Amino acid sequence: MLGSAAIHLTIIDDGKEYKITFSGDVGRYSDLLLKSPQTFPQADYIIMESTYGNSLHKDLEPVEDRLLEIINNTCNIKGGKVVIPAFSVGRTQELLYALNSLELKNKLPDVPYYVDSPLSLQATQVIKNHPEVYNNGVKEVMKVDEDPFQFKGLKFIESVEESRALVDDPRPCVIISASGMADSGRVRHHIRNIISNQKNTILMVGYCEPKSLGGRLIAGQPVVEIFREEFTVSAEVIAVKSMSAHGDYEDLLHFLSCQDPALVKKVFLVHGEYEVQQEFAKRILEKGFASVEIPEYHQEFELD
Repeated sequence: MLGSAAIHLTIIDDGKEYKITFSGDVGRYSDLLLKSPQTFPQADYIIMESTYGNSLHKDLEPVEDRLLEIINNTCNIKGGKVVIPAFSVGRTQELLYALNSLELKNKLPDVPYYVDSPLSLQATQVIKNHPEVYNNGVKEVMKVDEDPFQFKGLKFIESVEESRALVDDPRPCVIISASGMADSGRVRHHIRNIISNQKNTILMVGYCEPKSLGGRLIAGQPVVEIFREEFTVSAEVIAVKSMSAHGDYEDLLHFLSCQDPALVKKVFLVHGEYEVQQEFAKRILEKGFASVEIPEYHQEFELD
């Protein structure tokens, strides 16, 4: 649950040994909360995600500064709401940590903050119970703040009745709600409520599949369908790419750097858009790996 896991298999078939690694989601080496990805044993074949195989997250505006700017502009200047679609595990806790950091610096805007997701509450509690997974930066913060996910003005919404009341409440606030791609969950109700008013902001903080509601908003579609009803997009849509939990291409190449390319027979790229995978395949080949495949749906391969 905390972070992601890679799978390493040693398979012996008819006396021949095959070492296969599946990367899972490769995390970032500068993650807000968690330790950096670990090295893995030498593999013959690697199945690897490629979500951001053509992107770099570094040198972007710090997350805290961007959140401060957006909340001030939306809530304090325009009098609107900030709605943030965020997955219950990982992204929600990163947002809470960043907002808590603003409070520690006496910069947090004085508005109500809501996490409208029962699962997010449960996931946050699990993460609080496992400080051993935190990176050194979080451990330093905990020397002065024993709960880096709690701050003034924060309330977790659990009941359906409270969630409906929040949807109807016109006052400025920040709402974090699942799901991250805005294709399911309570966040769709919040987006539907604010999307056609230009004083509001929809803040996207992670990867969205292009056909998802979040993906269509990021793409700038002027009209979107929510609950079978069309809405004009008048609210400001902002995407903060630097909050993605997926590593960029430097992180992905770093993950591969523990391998001897001469011993890897093939790298398979999955979990990514085809154009992105093509670019990332070139980067892998430049690192000395002999072969990269981008499998098609249901395509089969025979291992040597």
